[in-house]
Amino acid sequence: MSKPFDMELFLAGVLIGSQSTRKRHLRQAEVIRADIAKHWQREAPWAWQRKHVAWFLEHRLDRHSEATRYYYLLTVRLLARRLQKSWVFNL
Repeated sequence: MSKPFDMELFLAGVLIGSQSTRKRHLRQAEVIRADIAKHWQREAPWAWQRKHVAWFLEHRLDRHSEATRYYYLLTVRLLARRLQKSWVFNL
């Protein structure tokens, strides 16, 4: 039995800001991870491609407010920084 992915440990090096901001980023990163894992069967962020994250931003957040999409975009930018990817997304 494998251990569940630890998003907090994964993002530890790039998380900055207040405690509430860090908790929000962790919560949103876990939602992103769970949705990508369910749809694409890619559990860990290292297996993600840009198309997986773009799918999440375009299709899973399409009915959310612009503010919510913006906060998820900030979390995606943290994930991309941690993965050392130069992904750019426009909302």
